[in-house]
Amino acid sequence: MKLQQLLSRVRKAVDDYQMIQEDDRIAIGISGGKDSLTLLYALHELRRFYPIPFQLHAVTVDLGFGNLDLEQIKALCHSFHIEYTVLSTEIAQIIFPDSNHSETANPCSLCAKMRKGALNQAMKAAECNKVAYAHHQDDVIETFLLSLIFEGRLHTFVPVTHLDKTELTVIRPLIYMGEAEVKGFVKKYNLPVVKSPCPMDGYTKREYAKGLLRQLNLENPGVKKRIFTAIQNSNLKGW
Repeated sequence: MKLQQLLSRVRKAVDDYQMIQEDDRIAIGISGGKDSLTLLYALHELRRFYPIPFQLHAVTVDLGFGNLDLEQIKALCHSFHIEYTVLSTEIAQIIFPDSNHSETANPCSLCAKMRKGALNQAMKAAECNKVAYAHHQDDVIETFLLSLIFEGRLHTFVPVTHLDKTELTVIRPLIYMGEAEVKGFVKKYNLPVVKSPCPMDGYTKREYAKGLLRQLNLENPGVKKRIFTAIQNSNLKGW
């Protein structure tokens, strides 16, 4: 996918759901993965011509596994003239208290809550009023399937969410991007993806949903687009 195509999808999402207002200071949660780096690139380019002025601040929560190399990401942010904060934590030691990283009960859920808490703290310190998450269209559908299969409810995250406790607003500008398109963009523009050091990476329920969605789409071409359209046309709050 070319940059022009990426910007077209991102701008449509931003406009459709009014994600950006004048003088917003938007934090971007940078995990080092393909999705967050694509979002960083997209918002950097968008602010160059978008009619509403906004600022960006990149934030990485270092979970404390001890092998996270962020030098290339720091260099990328520097070249984009975007402030970059790395928040060091001991979340890894809390989630996996022993040396061989044996699994605790529901580690992913606990880690996500702690990571978001640390990220919110860093964003407030940077005086940001919004945070951009790099969830793409496949994430929307996978979350919908997970809620349906394991919780028995029709639910997924929404394009814009206001967090009353922190007074932050979450925006998701990549919701019109498929995961395959993100992969293509990262490859074409040689973005410095950092492999996740988490031992649970690739072994979560989300991976199950990802595999299920892949199989459904192979057997029924276009099913991903149809499910996403159904979500948009549903009565789900926020859509």
